[in-house]
Amino acid sequence: ALSIVADGQVRMAFLSVVGSHSVNGVAALHTKLLKNRLLKDFADLYPEKFNNKTNGITPRRWLLGCNPELAELVTSVVGEEWITDLSLLRGLEKVADDSSFQEKFMAIKRKNKVVLSEMVKNEIDVSIDPDALFDSQIKRLHEYKRQHLNLLHLLTLYRRLLHDPGLDLSPRVFLFGAKAAPGYHLAKVIIHAINLVGARINDDERIKSKLKVAYWPNYGVSSAERIIPASDLSEQISTAGKEASGTGNMKFALNGALTIGTLDGANVEIQEEVGADNIFIFGQTVEGIEKLHTQGYNPRSYYENDAELKAVLDWLYSDYFCPGEGALLKDLPDSLLEWGDPFFVLADYRAYIEEQERVSQTFGDTKLWASMAVRNVAGSGKFSSDRTIQEYASDIWNLKPVEV
Repeated sequence: ALSIVADGQVRMAFLSVVGSHSVNGVAALHTKLLKNRLLKDFADLYPEKFNNKTNGITPRRWLLGCNPELAELVTSVVGEEWITDLSLLRGLEKVADDSSFQEKFMAIKRKNKVVLSEMVKNEIDVSIDPDALFDSQIKRLHEYKRQHLNLLHLLTLYRRLLHDPGLDLSPRVFLFGAKAAPGYHLAKVIIHAINLVGARINDDERIKSKLKVAYWPNYGVSSAERIIPASDLSEQISTAGKEASGTGNMKFALNGALTIGTLDGANVEIQEEVGADNIFIFGQTVEGIEKLHTQGYNPRSYYENDAELKAVLDWLYSDYFCPGEGALLKDLPDSLLEWGDPFFVLADYRAYIEEQERVSQTFGDTKLWASMAVRNVAGSGKFSSDRTIQEYASDIWNLKPVEV
Protein backbone atom coordinates (compact mmCIF):
# COMPACT_ATOMS: atom_id res chain seq x y z
CA ALA A 1 0.00 0.00 0.00
CA LEU A 2 2.96 2.34 0.59
CA SER A 3 5.10 1.28 -2.39
CA ILE A 4 6.58 4.15 -4.35
CA VAL A 5 7.17 1.91 -7.38
CA ALA A 6 4.26 -0.41 -8.15
CA ASP A 7 2.21 -1.70 -11.09
CA GLY A 8 4.82 -0.50 -13.55
CA GLN A 9 4.66 3.13 -12.47
CA VAL A 10 6.18 5.58 -10.02
CA ARG A 11 3.59 6.93 -7.57
CA MET A 12 4.74 10.54 -7.53
CA ALA A 13 2.44 11.64 -4.69
CA PHE A 14 3.83 8.87 -2.49
CA LEU A 15 7.37 9.84 -3.43
CA SER A 16 6.68 13.47 -2.49
CA VAL A 17 5.35 12.44 0.92
CA VAL A 18 8.40 10.29 1.66
CA GLY A 19 10.78 12.96 0.39
CA SER A 20 9.25 15.87 2.33
CA HIS A 21 9.55 16.77 5.99
CA SER A 22 6.09 18.37 5.97
CA VAL A 23 2.82 17.65 4.16
CA ASN A 24 -0.15 20.01 4.29
CA GLY A 25 -3.61 20.53 2.90
CA VAL A 26 -4.75 24.02 1.91
CA ALA A 27 -8.02 24.08 3.91
CA ALA A 28 -9.12 22.26 7.04
CA LEU A 29 -11.40 19.91 5.08
CA HIS A 30 -8.70 19.24 2.50
CA THR A 31 -6.19 18.31 5.20
CA LYS A 32 -8.77 16.06 6.85
CA LEU A 33 -9.34 14.25 3.53
CA LEU A 34 -5.59 13.84 2.99
CA LYS A 35 -5.13 12.34 6.45
CA ASN A 36 -8.27 10.19 6.56
CA ARG A 37 -8.55 9.06 2.94
CA LEU A 38 -6.09 10.01 0.20
CA LEU A 39 -2.89 9.48 2.20
CA LYS A 40 -4.25 7.69 5.27
CA ASP A 41 -1.51 5.02 5.45
CA PHE A 42 1.21 7.66 5.30
CA ALA A 43 -0.58 9.83 7.88
CA ASP A 44 -0.71 6.79 10.20
CA LEU A 45 3.01 6.12 9.60
CA TYR A 46 4.19 9.76 9.80
CA PRO A 47 1.53 11.65 11.83
CA GLU A 48 4.03 14.37 12.72
CA LYS A 49 4.44 15.29 9.01
CA PHE A 50 0.84 16.26 8.38
CA ASN A 51 -0.55 19.73 9.11
CA ASN A 52 -3.02 22.26 7.74
CA LYS A 53 -2.35 25.62 6.10
CA THR A 54 -5.59 27.22 4.97
CA ASN A 55 -5.10 29.39 1.88
CA GLY A 56 -5.38 33.15 2.04
CA ILE A 57 -5.75 36.22 -0.16
CA THR A 58 -3.93 39.53 -0.04
CA PRO A 59 -6.06 42.30 1.51
CA ARG A 60 -3.99 44.89 -0.36
CA ARG A 61 -5.32 43.76 -3.75
CA TRP A 62 -8.70 42.33 -2.76
CA LEU A 63 -10.00 45.18 -0.61
CA LEU A 64 -7.63 48.15 -0.43
CA GLY A 65 -6.90 48.12 -4.17
CA CYS A 66 -10.12 46.93 -5.80
CA ASN A 67 -12.63 48.51 -3.41
CA PRO A 68 -11.05 51.73 -2.08
CA GLU A 69 -14.27 53.32 -0.81
CA LEU A 70 -15.12 50.26 1.28
CA ALA A 71 -11.51 50.16 2.49
CA GLU A 72 -11.86 53.77 3.63
CA LEU A 73 -15.13 52.98 5.43
CA VAL A 74 -13.50 50.02 7.19
CA THR A 75 -10.58 52.22 8.25
CA SER A 76 -13.00 54.76 9.74
CA VAL A 77 -14.15 52.08 12.19
CA VAL A 78 -11.11 49.87 12.92
CA GLY A 79 -8.13 52.07 11.95
CA GLU A 80 -5.71 51.50 9.07
CA GLU A 81 -3.71 48.73 10.76
CA TRP A 82 -6.14 46.16 9.24
CA ILE A 83 -4.18 46.50 6.00
CA THR A 84 -1.41 44.35 7.51
CA ASP A 85 -3.44 42.70 10.28
CA LEU A 86 -6.71 41.55 8.79
CA SER A 87 -7.91 40.08 12.09
CA LEU A 88 -8.79 43.65 13.11
CA LEU A 89 -11.82 43.45 10.81
CA ARG A 90 -13.60 41.83 13.77
CA GLY A 91 -14.08 45.39 14.99
CA LEU A 92 -16.78 45.82 12.33
CA GLU A 93 -19.13 43.54 14.26
CA LYS A 94 -19.97 46.39 16.61
CA VAL A 95 -21.46 48.42 13.70
CA ALA A 96 -23.08 45.53 11.78
CA ASP A 97 -26.55 46.54 12.94
CA ASP A 98 -25.95 50.30 12.98
CA SER A 99 -28.34 51.90 10.46
CA SER A 100 -26.00 54.75 9.56
CA PHE A 101 -23.08 52.41 8.89
CA GLN A 102 -25.31 50.02 6.91
CA GLU A 103 -26.46 52.86 4.67
CA LYS A 104 -22.87 53.90 3.91
CA PHE A 105 -21.86 50.28 3.35
CA MET A 106 -24.73 49.52 0.96
CA ALA A 107 -24.27 52.85 -0.88
CA ILE A 108 -20.71 51.79 -1.70
CA LYS A 109 -21.97 48.41 -2.87
CA ARG A 110 -24.51 50.07 -5.13
CA LYS A 111 -21.91 52.44 -6.58
CA ASN A 112 -19.76 49.41 -7.47
CA LYS A 113 -22.82 47.78 -9.07
CA VAL A 114 -23.43 50.89 -11.19
CA VAL A 115 -19.82 50.78 -12.42
CA LEU A 116 -20.11 47.10 -13.29
CA SER A 117 -23.49 47.67 -15.01
CA GLU A 118 -21.85 50.22 -17.29
CA MET A 119 -18.98 47.83 -18.04
CA VAL A 120 -21.40 45.00 -18.90
CA LYS A 121 -23.35 47.32 -21.20
CA ASN A 122 -20.20 48.50 -22.97
CA GLU A 123 -18.55 45.07 -23.21
CA ILE A 124 -21.42 42.70 -24.05
CA ASP A 125 -24.37 45.05 -24.70
CA VAL A 126 -26.56 43.69 -21.90
CA SER A 127 -28.47 46.18 -19.74
CA ILE A 128 -28.63 45.21 -16.07
CA ASP A 129 -30.30 46.93 -13.12
CA PRO A 130 -27.92 47.86 -10.27
CA ASP A 131 -30.80 47.38 -7.81
CA ALA A 132 -31.18 43.70 -8.77
CA LEU A 133 -29.45 40.93 -6.83
CA PHE A 134 -26.04 40.41 -8.47
CA ASP A 135 -25.42 36.65 -8.33
CA SER A 136 -21.85 35.82 -9.40
CA GLN A 137 -20.00 32.63 -10.27
CA ILE A 138 -16.54 33.42 -11.61
CA LYS A 139 -13.95 30.66 -11.75
CA ARG A 140 -12.58 27.96 -14.07
CA LEU A 141 -15.32 26.10 -15.89
CA HIS A 142 -15.25 22.57 -14.53
CA GLU A 143 -17.97 20.03 -13.79
CA TYR A 144 -16.93 19.78 -10.13
CA LYS A 145 -17.44 23.53 -9.70
CA ARG A 146 -20.96 22.90 -11.03
CA GLN A 147 -21.75 25.94 -13.13
CA HIS A 148 -24.43 23.66 -14.64
CA LEU A 149 -26.19 23.49 -11.25
CA ASN A 150 -26.34 27.29 -11.31
CA LEU A 151 -27.73 27.07 -14.86
CA LEU A 152 -30.47 24.68 -13.70
CA HIS A 153 -31.51 27.25 -11.08
CA LEU A 154 -31.60 29.96 -13.74
CA LEU A 155 -33.78 27.76 -15.95
CA THR A 156 -36.05 26.96 -12.99
CA LEU A 157 -36.66 30.65 -12.28
CA TYR A 158 -37.22 31.38 -15.97
CA ARG A 159 -39.78 28.59 -16.26
CA ARG A 160 -41.59 29.77 -13.12
CA LEU A 161 -41.82 33.31 -14.49
CA LEU A 162 -43.19 32.10 -17.83
CA HIS A 163 -45.91 30.18 -15.98
CA ASP A 164 -46.60 33.06 -13.56
CA PRO A 165 -45.41 36.49 -14.84
CA GLY A 166 -46.59 38.09 -11.58
CA LEU A 167 -44.39 35.86 -9.45
CA ASP A 168 -42.93 37.71 -6.43
CA LEU A 169 -39.25 37.34 -7.22
CA SER A 170 -36.25 39.50 -6.37
CA PRO A 171 -34.92 40.65 -9.77
CA ARG A 172 -31.62 38.87 -10.30
CA VAL A 173 -28.59 39.27 -12.55
CA PHE A 174 -26.63 36.07 -13.13
CA LEU A 175 -22.97 36.92 -13.72
CA PHE A 176 -20.69 34.20 -15.08
CA GLY A 177 -17.01 34.33 -15.86
CA ALA A 178 -15.11 31.20 -16.79
CA LYS A 179 -12.66 29.65 -19.21
CA ALA A 180 -12.49 25.98 -20.19
CA ALA A 181 -9.43 23.86 -20.87
CA PRO A 182 -8.94 23.52 -24.67
CA GLY A 183 -9.88 19.85 -24.89
CA TYR A 184 -12.65 19.86 -22.29
CA HIS A 185 -15.71 19.26 -24.48
CA LEU A 186 -18.41 19.20 -21.82
CA ALA A 187 -17.10 22.39 -20.20
CA LYS A 188 -17.42 24.11 -23.57
CA VAL A 189 -20.97 22.75 -23.93
CA ILE A 190 -21.84 24.26 -20.53
CA ILE A 191 -20.41 27.63 -21.61
CA HIS A 192 -22.43 27.42 -24.85
CA ALA A 193 -25.57 26.52 -22.90
CA ILE A 194 -25.22 29.44 -20.48
CA ASN A 195 -24.79 31.87 -23.37
CA LEU A 196 -27.70 30.49 -25.42
CA VAL A 197 -30.02 30.44 -22.40
CA GLY A 198 -28.84 33.92 -21.44
CA ALA A 199 -29.50 35.34 -24.90
CA ARG A 200 -33.04 33.95 -24.89
CA ILE A 201 -33.80 35.25 -21.38
CA ASN A 202 -32.30 38.69 -21.98
CA ASP A 203 -34.53 39.19 -25.05
CA ASP A 204 -37.73 37.79 -23.51
CA GLU A 205 -40.02 40.73 -22.75
CA ARG A 206 -42.54 38.44 -21.02
CA ILE A 207 -40.41 38.26 -17.86
CA LYS A 208 -40.00 42.07 -17.68
CA SER A 209 -36.23 42.01 -17.00
CA LYS A 210 -36.66 40.12 -13.73
CA LEU A 211 -33.80 37.89 -14.87
CA LYS A 212 -30.67 38.90 -16.77
CA VAL A 213 -27.60 36.89 -17.70
CA ALA A 214 -24.13 38.32 -18.32
CA TYR A 215 -21.27 36.04 -19.35
CA TRP A 216 -18.07 38.06 -19.00
CA PRO A 217 -15.67 37.41 -21.90
CA ASN A 218 -11.99 36.60 -21.32
CA TYR A 219 -12.43 36.47 -17.56
CA GLY A 220 -9.29 37.22 -15.51
CA VAL A 221 -8.00 39.04 -12.43
CA SER A 222 -8.70 42.55 -13.78
CA SER A 223 -12.36 41.76 -14.40
CA ALA A 224 -12.60 39.98 -11.03
CA GLU A 225 -11.49 43.24 -9.38
CA ARG A 226 -14.64 44.87 -10.77
CA ILE A 227 -17.09 41.98 -10.43
CA ILE A 228 -16.29 40.98 -6.83
CA PRO A 229 -16.88 44.41 -5.17
CA ALA A 230 -20.21 44.66 -7.05
CA SER A 231 -21.55 41.21 -6.19
CA ASP A 232 -24.28 40.49 -3.66
CA LEU A 233 -24.13 36.69 -3.80
CA SER A 234 -21.10 34.44 -4.21
CA GLU A 235 -21.69 31.01 -5.80
CA GLN A 236 -19.39 28.42 -4.17
CA ILE A 237 -21.31 25.28 -5.08
CA SER A 238 -18.71 22.61 -5.82
CA THR A 239 -19.46 19.00 -4.88
CA ALA A 240 -18.53 18.41 -1.23
CA GLY A 241 -14.99 17.04 -1.05
CA LYS A 242 -13.91 18.19 -4.53
CA GLU A 243 -12.60 21.76 -3.98
CA ALA A 244 -9.25 21.71 -2.17
CA SER A 245 -9.75 25.21 -0.84
CA GLY A 246 -11.01 28.00 -3.04
CA THR A 247 -9.97 31.62 -2.61
CA GLY A 248 -12.68 33.29 -4.68
CA ASN A 249 -15.04 32.63 -1.77
CA MET A 250 -12.69 34.63 0.50
CA LYS A 251 -12.47 37.57 -1.92
CA PHE A 252 -16.24 37.82 -2.18
CA ALA A 253 -16.79 37.65 1.60
CA LEU A 254 -14.11 40.31 2.17
CA ASN A 255 -16.07 42.62 -0.14
CA GLY A 256 -19.42 42.05 1.54
CA ALA A 257 -20.99 39.38 -0.67
CA LEU A 258 -22.93 36.56 0.98
CA THR A 259 -21.96 33.00 0.11
CA ILE A 260 -24.28 30.27 -1.10
CA GLY A 261 -22.28 27.08 -0.96
CA THR A 262 -21.75 23.50 0.01
CA LEU A 263 -19.70 22.37 2.99
CA ASP A 264 -16.63 22.07 0.79
CA GLY A 265 -13.14 23.53 0.79
CA ALA A 266 -12.74 26.75 2.74
CA ASN A 267 -16.53 27.27 2.82
CA VAL A 268 -16.42 25.20 6.01
CA GLU A 269 -14.08 27.70 7.65
CA ILE A 270 -15.91 30.72 6.25
CA GLN A 271 -19.05 29.44 7.96
CA GLU A 272 -17.10 29.10 11.23
CA GLU A 273 -15.76 32.66 10.95
CA VAL A 274 -18.86 34.55 9.78
CA GLY A 275 -21.42 32.43 11.66
CA ALA A 276 -23.97 29.96 10.33
CA ASP A 277 -26.64 32.69 10.26
CA ASN A 278 -24.64 34.73 7.74
CA ILE A 279 -24.08 32.17 5.01
CA PHE A 280 -26.38 30.01 2.85
CA ILE A 281 -25.31 26.36 3.12
CA PHE A 282 -27.03 23.52 1.25
CA GLY A 283 -26.53 20.05 -0.12
CA GLN A 284 -24.71 16.82 0.56
CA THR A 285 -21.74 16.67 2.90
CA VAL A 286 -18.58 14.69 2.15
CA GLU A 287 -20.05 11.84 4.17
CA GLY A 288 -23.36 12.07 2.30
CA ILE A 289 -21.60 11.93 -1.06
CA GLU A 290 -19.63 8.90 0.09
CA LYS A 291 -22.84 7.20 1.20
CA LEU A 292 -24.44 7.83 -2.21
CA HIS A 293 -21.33 6.32 -3.83
CA THR A 294 -21.54 3.26 -1.62
CA GLN A 295 -25.27 2.71 -2.06
CA GLY A 296 -25.11 3.19 -5.81
CA TYR A 297 -26.10 6.62 -7.11
CA ASN A 298 -29.00 6.76 -9.54
CA PRO A 299 -29.38 10.30 -10.90
CA ARG A 300 -32.37 9.32 -13.03
CA SER A 301 -34.44 8.71 -9.88
CA TYR A 302 -34.17 12.45 -9.04
CA TYR A 303 -35.24 13.33 -12.58
CA GLU A 304 -38.25 11.01 -12.45
CA ASN A 305 -39.40 12.17 -9.00
CA ASP A 306 -39.05 15.94 -9.42
CA ALA A 307 -41.35 17.39 -12.09
CA GLU A 308 -39.60 20.78 -12.11
CA LEU A 309 -36.16 19.22 -12.55
CA LYS A 310 -37.49 16.97 -15.31
CA ALA A 311 -38.99 19.96 -17.13
CA VAL A 312 -35.77 22.01 -17.18
CA LEU A 313 -33.62 19.06 -18.29
CA ASP A 314 -36.12 18.22 -21.04
CA TRP A 315 -35.91 21.87 -22.11
CA LEU A 316 -32.17 21.41 -22.71
CA TYR A 317 -32.92 18.39 -24.90
CA SER A 318 -35.18 20.55 -27.09
CA ASP A 319 -34.19 23.27 -29.56
CA TYR A 320 -35.94 26.01 -27.55
CA PHE A 321 -32.68 27.86 -26.91
CA CYS A 322 -31.22 27.14 -30.36
CA PRO A 323 -34.16 27.10 -32.82
CA GLY A 324 -33.66 24.93 -35.88
CA GLU A 325 -30.47 23.35 -34.56
CA GLY A 326 -31.99 20.32 -32.85
CA ALA A 327 -30.70 19.06 -29.52
CA LEU A 328 -27.49 21.06 -29.74
CA LEU A 329 -27.01 20.99 -25.97
CA LYS A 330 -27.96 17.34 -25.37
CA ASP A 331 -24.53 16.41 -24.01
CA LEU A 332 -25.29 18.53 -20.95
CA PRO A 333 -28.43 16.68 -19.79
CA ASP A 334 -26.86 13.44 -21.03
CA SER A 335 -23.91 13.99 -18.69
CA LEU A 336 -26.39 14.10 -15.79
CA LEU A 337 -28.80 11.37 -16.84
CA GLU A 338 -26.83 8.98 -19.06
CA TRP A 339 -23.21 9.41 -18.00
CA GLY A 340 -23.70 8.99 -14.27
CA ASP A 341 -23.73 12.61 -13.02
CA PRO A 342 -20.23 12.21 -11.51
CA PHE A 343 -20.50 15.37 -9.42
CA PHE A 344 -23.97 14.74 -7.95
CA VAL A 345 -25.67 17.76 -9.47
CA LEU A 346 -29.12 16.20 -9.40
CA ALA A 347 -28.70 14.99 -5.81
CA ASP A 348 -28.19 18.62 -4.71
CA TYR A 349 -30.64 20.32 -7.09
CA ARG A 350 -33.70 20.55 -4.84
CA ALA A 351 -31.75 21.64 -1.75
CA TYR A 352 -30.04 24.30 -3.87
CA ILE A 353 -33.34 25.63 -5.26
CA GLU A 354 -34.81 25.85 -1.75
CA GLU A 355 -31.74 27.65 -0.37
CA GLN A 356 -31.88 30.09 -3.30
CA GLU A 357 -35.48 30.84 -2.34
CA ARG A 358 -34.17 31.77 1.13
CA VAL A 359 -31.55 33.99 -0.53
CA SER A 360 -34.27 35.82 -2.46
CA GLN A 361 -36.42 36.34 0.64
CA THR A 362 -33.44 37.58 2.65
CA PHE A 363 -32.39 40.03 -0.07
CA GLY A 364 -35.84 41.59 0.24
CA ASP A 365 -35.05 42.49 3.86
CA THR A 366 -32.48 45.21 3.21
CA LYS A 367 -31.52 45.73 6.86
CA LEU A 368 -30.96 42.02 7.48
CA TRP A 369 -28.98 41.63 4.24
CA ALA A 370 -26.78 44.61 5.14
CA SER A 371 -26.09 43.18 8.60
CA MET A 372 -25.12 39.81 7.13
CA ALA A 373 -22.90 41.47 4.52
CA VAL A 374 -21.03 43.51 7.13
CA ARG A 375 -20.56 40.39 9.26
CA ASN A 376 -19.01 38.64 6.27
CA VAL A 377 -16.39 41.37 6.00
CA ALA A 378 -15.85 41.25 9.76
CA GLY A 379 -15.31 37.49 9.65
CA SER A 380 -12.78 37.54 6.80
CA GLY A 381 -9.71 38.25 8.94
CA LYS A 382 -8.51 34.64 9.03
CA PHE A 383 -8.25 34.50 5.26
CA SER A 384 -5.30 36.84 4.79
CA SER A 385 -2.33 35.42 2.89
CA ASP A 386 -0.20 37.19 5.54
CA ARG A 387 -1.47 34.66 8.07
CA THR A 388 -0.97 31.74 5.69
CA ILE A 389 2.60 32.72 4.83
CA GLN A 390 3.44 33.35 8.49
CA GLU A 391 2.23 29.81 9.31
CA TYR A 392 4.37 28.35 6.52
CA ALA A 393 7.37 30.36 7.71
CA SER A 394 7.08 29.37 11.35
CA ASP A 395 5.68 25.83 11.12
CA ILE A 396 7.28 24.43 7.95
CA TRP A 397 10.15 26.55 6.67
CA ASN A 398 11.52 27.40 10.15
CA LEU A 399 12.29 30.96 9.05
CA LYS A 400 12.92 33.72 11.56
CA PRO A 401 11.73 37.26 10.80
CA VAL A 402 14.38 39.79 9.76
CA GLU A 403 14.17 43.44 10.81
CA VAL A 404 14.21 45.77 7.76
